[in-house]
Amino acid sequence: MSLSSPALTSRTYLAPAKVNFGLSVRSQRGDGYHELHTLMVPLAVGDELEIGPADTLTLEVRAVGGLGADLPTDSRNLVYRAARAYLDAAGIPAGVAIVLHKRLPLASGLGGGSSDAATTLMALARLYPSAVSLPELALGLGADVPFFLLGQAAVAEGIGEVLMPVPVPRTSLVLVNPGVEVSARDAYMWLDDEEAFTSALDVNAILAALGGGGEVPYPNALQGSVSARHAPVREALAALAHAGLRSPLMSGSGSTCFALAPDDERAYDAAKAIALAHPDWWVQATQTL
Repeated sequence: MSLSSPALTSRTYLAPAKVNFGLSVRSQRGDGYHELHTLMVPLAVGDELEIGPADTLTLEVRAVGGLGADLPTDSRNLVYRAARAYLDAAGIPAGVAIVLHKRLPLASGLGGGSSDAATTLMALARLYPSAVSLPELALGLGADVPFFLLGQAAVAEGIGEVLMPVPVPRTSLVLVNPGVEVSARDAYMWLDDEEAFTSALDVNAILAALGGGGEVPYPNALQGSVSARHAPVREALAALAHAGLRSPLMSGSGSTCFALAPDDERAYDAAKAIALAHPDWWVQATQTL
């Protein structure tokens, strides 16, 4: 999205979800973080934020379908911290009123909180223009936030902050979250315990397969240990395969899983069938951006 011109009234922004079209964890660094190699792709589904000028900084969370009903609205929330960081860095004495419409499940591997934070930074840069470096603020908020600031598919390395934009064919897909929250900290700890580090992704092969309609060679180094401990993740992957979708995979540290459809109509039909069979799951048909 373009947030280059100032706005003086409240506006609504999409904070897109992402999936990882492959995630390799190369090693653990001395600081506890991990060296990654992943292809991150934004989606047409996400949270929404209403952002407008105010005298003070306020955050309200509106849970859509019960998602995020218990989210804090103070400095424990990444959206609040992003807004506070921008206002302080830019020396803005005024505030901002933010309403977060939470549509994505929590701790789901879709990057919801990071996307919300990046969208907040971009919206505030439009509302209160300044020379503040958004990339620096983004990295200070979390490793995935710079990706959402970029706003397009990219290969990410380092801890996720080294980004190389790549063109990804428009792809229809189905997302399934079986209602399990998976802590990223736990997912990486399990990987470390098993020393199941992996080699770099073959990004060219992944992109070729996405465009060609075949099975996509995009492994997720975290999937084995997470699915071994969470049966619903295994069930979600099986449901996607049973629906006739190709290349089911867990996104990020989970628990959301996804698979690819030939077109939007078949993605919608598959999502409807899965939702009918599993009414307690969060299921969405969507597309890459």
